[in-house]
Amino acid sequence: MSFLIILGGLPGSGKTALARTLARRLPALHLRVDTIEQAMLAAGQAPGALGYGIAQALATENLRNGLTVVADSVNPVAASRAGWRDAAAAAGAPFLDVAVFCSDAAEHRRRVETRTADIAGHRLPDWAAVLALRFEPWDAALRIDTAGIAPDAAADQVIARLRTGNR
Repeated sequence: MSFLIILGGLPGSGKTALARTLARRLPALHLRVDTIEQAMLAAGQAPGALGYGIAQALATENLRNGLTVVADSVNPVAASRAGWRDAAAAAGAPFLDVAVFCSDAAEHRRRVETRTADIAGHRLPDWAAVLALRFEPWDAALRIDTAGIAPDAAADQVIARLRTGNR
């Protein structure tokens, strides 16, 4: 059975590392909003909510095709998270909301300041921009603190939750 794993969290929190690990281990399709938004920018289009809309439409299509999808995006507002849940509902697939965070501020800052863009042309936010991001309240079913753990350990937590069916 296919399902949608909805990851959200600040840049540098470990979302993409977790998404890649889950995609390999499950296996699943990794849908990264940054990739879609960068392609839109390269084509002269401003992404805004449209990037999320495209990703959510792709999620629905792939869920309908029986694939599990890992949605990788910041997801700071309730509307973006609702869009992912709507994508799952349109496909008749269950979903799991996963809030990813790094409780160690020094570690989080180090990640933000030392990482390099892995998407051509992508400009990563600096630490000040990350601190300026604000999240609307999110009652995620699963909260994963990536401070001090490897992506495989974080993926173990997601996979364990999926196995229990407690979404």
